[in-house]
Amino acid sequence: MKFSKILFPLFVISCTAISCSLEEEPYGFYSESNFYTNAADAEAAVTYAYDALTYLEYSRSIFTLGTIASEECYPKPDEGADIQNINNWSYGSLSNSGPLNNFFKYAYIAINRTNSVIKNIPKGNLSQSEKDAFMGEAYFLRAWNYFNLVRAFGKVPIHLEVVETLNQTSAPMAKDLDEVYNIIIADCQKSIELLKVNQRLGRIDKVGAQALLSKVYLFIASAKEHNVPLYAQMTRSVPEMYSLSAQTALAALNQSPYGFENNLLDIYDVSKPLGKENIFLLSMDRSGTAEGDYSKISKLFLPYISGSTIYLKNPSGTLTKSHDGWSTYMTEISFFNSFDNSDKRKNDLIVTKTYSASGVENAAYPATIQYPFTRKYVDPDFIGDKTSTKPFLIRYSDVALIYAEAAGPSSQSYEYVNFIRNRAGLGNLNPGLGVNKFRLAVMNERKYELAFEGNRLYDLRRFNMVSQFVPQAAGLSMEQQAFYPIPQIEIDLNENF
Repeated sequence: MKFSKILFPLFVISCTAISCSLEEEPYGFYSESNFYTNAADAEAAVTYAYDALTYLEYSRSIFTLGTIASEECYPKPDEGADIQNINNWSYGSLSNSGPLNNFFKYAYIAINRTNSVIKNIPKGNLSQSEKDAFMGEAYFLRAWNYFNLVRAFGKVPIHLEVVETLNQTSAPMAKDLDEVYNIIIADCQKSIELLKVNQRLGRIDKVGAQALLSKVYLFIASAKEHNVPLYAQMTRSVPEMYSLSAQTALAALNQSPYGFENNLLDIYDVSKPLGKENIFLLSMDRSGTAEGDYSKISKLFLPYISGSTIYLKNPSGTLTKSHDGWSTYMTEISFFNSFDNSDKRKNDLIVTKTYSASGVENAAYPATIQYPFTRKYVDPDFIGDKTSTKPFLIRYSDVALIYAEAAGPSSQSYEYVNFIRNRAGLGNLNPGLGVNKFRLAVMNERKYELAFEGNRLYDLRRFNMVSQFVPQAAGLSMEQQAFYPIPQIEIDLNENF
């Protein structure tokens, strides 16, 4: 587990924000008498809220929940039972799953930290512009974490106040999805109002808040239209949600310095974290002293190849250095084979051969390389196991596809989709598609454009198509396919359940 390097009078919460196993009153929470007195204090508090996202139990769950449970990857045979159960959709075992427990817990830790910022920033001795910036980021972070929770678990407990005493740790369950999404949407709207466009590594700006809100609207529209359990009962209008998603996405897409990269590899160049595509990345750097400050994401996707340095051939013929990996997330061969053979997202971004430093081929799939592996998470300047690879939380192409799906088959939608396809070496999308077929085509484009980035399961869920693509989920109810079970320990400890 990573521990925060930021030093100020805080108690690093060891329980969730909704339940807690401590037997004594928590101590050392934010003190209103000695904290948030100036901009430096506020900056530290907001950084602390972001810091929760980089805990390995939370950051790795992006892939454990969104990728391993889809048809993109499967875990290595000797991976632990918890990961195997998620991959196999062993629903009866998931209520006690360590990864799900941690995901749930750290989401609420992050929410509690943002609640404290929202409560205390207005009281600080800061300029209005400083307050607006910090509050805007806090509202985004609370929305981000609740959106993670609602996509994973459906109805979840609602906690909008700082946990300062033990009796505050039990929070009421939302009565329906409307209640959860009302909070998420309101927080995103506040964030958009308060923030300016200001691209920074590991931080969010107005464009990021607009991008998240467009994703939220699309999720509601799509899930309700496809009769996903609980979403089907939401009161929000499907046409209105699609319209708002398109409007909000377009606002984000029309903001400099963001835009498309012309070259696929440039998107994932670890030396260019502030490239045009990158709207929201976590701040992880190989110079960090604890995992979470630095990243081992690359080790999860790369196969084990004799423990040595390997080299990957670039389209130009040059070589990129990398370490080998742990073979934790192994590419499903059927997924690899489903790419068009002309797709650069297959040929340039998925590796089937490795080389020596002199360019001699030394390993290839399907012989000494167990599986074709993604090179989206490669750091040629790695230091041992320490890298600067980061999860791609929000990027420009994702928002462009959100716009296209939400707006339907307009000329501008085709323009965005065709740019993405053409960049990948493919021809234009079939013209003249009807709305439903067009949206399915865009969803299919997301499958390849956002591969290995933790999005796939959630796209399958909102289209109510999990069991069509993930055979392990066949036989489960629609609600079980749509939501993971809330961890049993949270149910046991929260008297409001």
